[in-house]
This record gives sequence, structure tokens and C-alpha cells, in this order.
Amino acid sequence: MRIIIATIFPDFVKVVKEYGVISQAVKDGKLEIEILNLRDFTQDKHKTVDDYPYGGGPGMVMKPEPFYRLYDYVVEKYGKPFVVMTSPQGERFDNKIAMFLSKKENLLILCGRYEGVDERVMKIVDLELSIGDYVLSGGELAAMVICDAVSRFVPGVVEEESLRQDSFFNNLLDHPHYTRPAIFREMKVPEVLLSGNHEEIELYRLSESLKRTAIKRPDLFLKHEFTEKDKQALILLIRGLDKKC
Repeated sequence: MRIIIATIFPDFVKVVKEYGVISQAVKDGKLEIEILNLRDFTQDKHKTVDDYPYGGGPGMVMKPEPFYRLYDYVVEKYGKPFVVMTSPQGERFDNKIAMFLSKKENLLILCGRYEGVDERVMKIVDLELSIGDYVLSGGELAAMVICDAVSRFVPGVVEEESLRQDSFFNNLLDHPHYTRPAIFREMKVPEVLLSGNHEEIELYRLSESLKRTAIKRPDLFLKHEFTEKDKQALILLIRGLDKKC
């Protein structure tokens, strides 16, 4: 998969491909991340990407020409990409959308700035995405979040077993995690995790995942489709609660 990010601050964005599992995936050739400077697609000596809004009002608006020239460049070089525009008006980005985008061969993310982007740019946009109900100085941080989340679903970037245990997979939050020491300031690691019984450990973790989701994100819990294993985990959870009563 290839992810292309269009921005006026390429040095700010490039950090997304320089650390962690994404960096390793890029080195291994499993993922390609290209950062394009929108100013390179202007035609004036000042490399102007914004102008005053028609109709008046505060701030500046990003011009359509650089976006279209950049888009044409990408199409000529790689073929037609799937285009995402970062925007507070967009659809809320989530795990399901990240999985959907990870199946695209070429993903182009456009980063807006200032008061917004000329509306005519939307003609080349396939999907507007927001990472939350708040306003950022620009779309770069949102683009990096989208890039990171999407990259995790590209085959070979993250182990499949690890993905299945991530929060939001199958509408469940992740289970609690523990490491050494077994006792820290009188707080003990649950005995089942020290038992070596992998079947019991798996059931315990699933029950804790279900409990966390029901308490912290009941909206996700209600969407979850319960398997036979889930029902066994719920029985374990209810029995544990019954013992405490």
C-alpha cells in the first residue's frame, strides 16, 4: 500500500514514518509513505497556496490550483488514488474506516489549513474525515493519526494476533495487561495469568474485555455480536461477581 500526504509542512508530517512499526514496515517495503509539499505545485515565485475569501470574512482560504496540480501528478505517476480530506465537517474516523482505507492501493490524504479549502477541491475528494469534534490548526495531525491507524491493518505491518487483541476490534476494548514483578506495592497480578493454563487465561482476558467495554463503552458493547466463547466468558464473569456478593 502507498499513503501519500499532501501538506504545506512536510517536515512536520514526515515523523509519522520514522518511528515504531511503521518505520520498520517502510524499511521492509511492506508500506510506502510519500510526503508531498503542496507549495511545489504552485506556479508563482512566492509559492502561494492561499488567498482572501470571496464575499469577505476573516482569515485566508487555500487555493484550488495547487491541490489539482498535485492530484494530477499523483494520477499520472500512480493511477487514480482514493482521496481523503481532513476536515472537522467530515465523517468521524474509526477502526472500521481504517480497515476500509487499508485495502486501497493508493491513498492520498489532503491536509487543509487556514479558514478552509476552496470548495471546488471537493470534486476530487472521495471521503472527508474528522478525528473528533474539535478544531486543529491544520489537517496534519489528523492525517498522521489516519496514516498510523490505517497502516496497522496493512498485511505484515502488525501481527494479526496483536490486531485481534486491540481495542475496538469486534467492538470490544482491550483487556488489562500486566508484566513483572508479580507483586508491586502490594498489588498482585491476577493468579490466572500466572497459572500457565492458556485456555483459562484466554477466557479470563475475554471476560475482562467484555466487562471493560460494558462499563466504559456501553455503546460498543451493545453493537458486539456475541460468540459462544463470549458467552462462556460472561458466565465466568458473572460467577466471579456472585462470589463477591
